Amino acid sequence: MIISSGINAHKLSKHVALPDSQERLTILDDISLTIPLASSFAIVGESGSGKTTLLSLLAALDEASQGELSINGEEYGSASEQQRTQLRARYIGFVFQNFQLIEHLTALDNVRLPIEIKQKQGSIDRSIDATGLAKKYLEKVKLDHRLQHSPKQLSGGEQQRVAIARAFACQAPFLFADEPTGNLDKKTSLLVEELLFELQEAQQTTLILVTHDQRLAERCGHIARIDDGRIAL
Repeated sequence: MIISSGINAHKLSKHVALPDSQERLTILDDISLTIPLASSFAIVGESGSGKTTLLSLLAALDEASQGELSINGEEYGSASEQQRTQLRARYIGFVFQNFQLIEHLTALDNVRLPIEIKQKQGSIDRSIDATGLAKKYLEKVKLDHRLQHSPKQLSGGEQQRVAIARAFACQAPFLFADEPTGNLDKKTSLLVEELLFELQEAQQTTLILVTHDQRLAERCGHIARIDDGRIAL
């Protein structure tokens, strides 16, 4: 595989053993793709096509069965869980469809906590004011009036905006989003979409998202369609 900046996958496959059987299920088969730095990249496909599994492999949340995978020249397709954890700390942010906010923390604390964790890990400058940085990004997503509200006091769209602020505040060069507008109404989806692309462009983040929304996918600079575990040509 030719190694370059960004994310590179070469003949990537994922198999799982079937219970009580000698057979295995192939979820992804022979995936090769390149995601350039500072680009936006959509992964689309029908439910069950393998796109979420591909996102998990690219985001170092899971281990490939076969193939090569690198991020900025660092191989991680067959990395151990500890190695993947360290790689995620250096490179990766994530926006989940179901927000994944900590219920007993305020919006401010939900954004500040991962900044402080990354400071302890050494992936963010320890001299940075974590509270100030969290406030800055909550202001960017127009939630500076909601700093002390808990997730249960926020609407679904507001929770997703907190999740976006949290992801970008950690200043990861690669940001993954799994159906970031999937649980939102149309008006809120458009707002969240605008925020994602506005912040991605401003920070030159590499944005990789899975979506069923064709219009959202078409806003990305690159699209990969997954069909039955393979890239559709």
